[in-house]
Amino acid sequence: MATPSPDTQRNVNRTVIKTLVVLAGMFAFAFALVPLYDVFCQVTGLNGKTSAKAQALVSGDVDSSRTVTMQFVTRSSAGLPWRLETQTRQVRVHPGQSTEVHFSFTNLGKEVDVARAVPSVTPSEAALHLRKLACFCFQNQRLGPGEKMDAPLVFQLDKQLPEDIRTVTLVYTLYPQEMEVPSSG
Repeated sequence: MATPSPDTQRNVNRTVIKTLVVLAGMFAFAFALVPLYDVFCQVTGLNGKTSAKAQALVSGDVDSSRTVTMQFVTRSSAGLPWRLETQTRQVRVHPGQSTEVHFSFTNLGKEVDVARAVPSVTPSEAALHLRKLACFCFQNQRLGPGEKMDAPLVFQLDKQLPEDIRTVTLVYTLYPQEMEVPSSG
């Protein structure tokens, strides 16, 4: 077998180095995608992500010329023996009006569990205009076996909600969370 010429060997080495650099760049980009996607969704309201913190009530006039139907849907994730139910399936509100609805959590399991309700909004553009003033979704919920808890959601659709949006669906999905271990000391 003939040995490659120095020019051929240099070309092979350059190709290998370029391939490794591109591979490292792709690997770094893949890790950066999740936080970049979260920032993008927060800025644009895409994917229906809502704020995870309480927001201030925007006072002022209620737009009584418009009515928007708010629908509430609940889901539990697989493997979590809880039930999350809304006591109100839908309510009609005017933009600018604050409204309170109630949800109930029930631990159907035989152990203490911790869960968090994660919200999403459809259409996703409406997520930018939904203000949650008080919500059980801001923190984890801890329930013992057979325990039930009622929790309020106080919300407001701001008056800048686009006129063509007449129905907003708020979906809460329950996800299991790690049990917090009390610190000793």
